[in-house]
Amino acid sequence: MAIVTALRARGAQVAVELDGRAWRTLSVAVVVEAGLATGQTIGREQARTLARVLRRERADALAVRALARRERSRTELDERLARAGVREEDRRKTIERATRARLLDDARYAEMRARLVAARGVGDQLVLDDLARHGVDEALAREAVARLEPEAARAAAVIEARGRSARTLRRLVSRGFSEESLEQLIAELENGALR
Repeated sequence: MAIVTALRARGAQVAVELDGRAWRTLSVAVVVEAGLATGQTIGREQARTLARVLRRERADALAVRALARRERSRTELDERLARAGVREEDRRKTIERATRARLLDDARYAEMRARLVAARGVGDQLVLDDLARHGVDEALAREAVARLEPEAARAAAVIEARGRSARTLRRLVSRGFSEESLEQLIAELENGALR
């Protein structure tokens, strides 16, 4: 057991002194939530509360840093927090808080990611595969793909840029474009109009 002998404000931080010696500098939020006060004895229960609050603050800080850099799916954020050693329960609660604060939104992520991947000249199937690899629910992925420019129009743009050839057709097929989007080009190849 230890006694809180001083709490010294330092901006948004508080220097905590235990038994007359400097211990740690904590955020004001942690000090308030843990209920630390000068003269208070830190017993086992108080230490557990403080540890829980510190774990939560760390998980939240990791999530905010990760989401400040770029959009992420819930799955990606969960994996990132797990790699950082955040406990499963703390990860779940952090993800819930980030979702409530609208920092994390799988539908928004799916739409952004679908546009990004489609802009690389790929078909709907590769966009769906990419979203699945990033942990996006299939229904959200399909909704995001449905909002894209139609696959046939994206294929036509690639054909326009690369030319009407068997090589272009092979590229489009390898990039996940559906047969329906490529019907005209396939017909021309079968009729001998392309080489």
